[in-house]
Amino acid sequence: MSDVPIPAESPLPSPRDEAPQYVLPLVVRLERDAPPARTDALETSARAVLTLLGDERALGEGEWAEAVRNWEDARIRKVVRRARGAEWRRAGTLPGITVTGRSAEVRVFPPIPLDGWPKDLAKLQVSGTELADPEPPSDPDRTAPVLWLNPDLAMSAGKTMAQTGHAAQLAWWALPDTARTAWRADDYPLSVRTATPAEWARLTHSGLPLVRDAGFTEIAPGSCTVVADHPALR
Repeated sequence: MSDVPIPAESPLPSPRDEAPQYVLPLVVRLERDAPPARTDALETSARAVLTLLGDERALGEGEWAEAVRNWEDARIRKVVRRARGAEWRRAGTLPGITVTGRSAEVRVFPPIPLDGWPKDLAKLQVSGTELADPEPPSDPDRTAPVLWLNPDLAMSAGKTMAQTGHAAQLAWWALPDTARTAWRADDYPLSVRTATPAEWARLTHSGLPLVRDAGFTEIAPGSCTVVADHPALR
């Protein structure tokens, strides 16, 4: 791409709207008797996006590279669906990468046309994913990247997982190659936390990557959802 990337799901009109539209599918494993913790799912989703972006198959002449380029030339869409049992096992047979957190498992797939979902993914549920943290998250390690959530927005877990994925991607785009290499070598450490109102006001004026939502689902168009605070970008 020759132009500066637009924040993911920006509500502003863009030449990207005229390109063929692709979507990045993510599937979270959600077993009925063992759901993941919410914060861990949000962090694992963000790491899954980064893992795909840094994978050799997504770069250069890799087998996923053309699909990734087509996706990045259009709107940066991500859709999170949920699977359990046999559904999860079938999803695992499709080309993709499974990323594991402390309690969460998220599988990310190479981008597909917006209307070209494989049948084993198309049948999965996309709405109503609700998760909880068994105890409040600890203070984040601010020497590592932190994805800060807007404290004034209420979003489902699935919606928030897509937003943290957007924020991680904006940070990835903004980093110099040396910082990308270091982040990848460390297996993409990051935290997701909800900012305090005072922190959020500061972060949104800091110049750090900021996700604005297009408002297709759950929240109003133009809503600021996540700020990506990477130490290399401060």
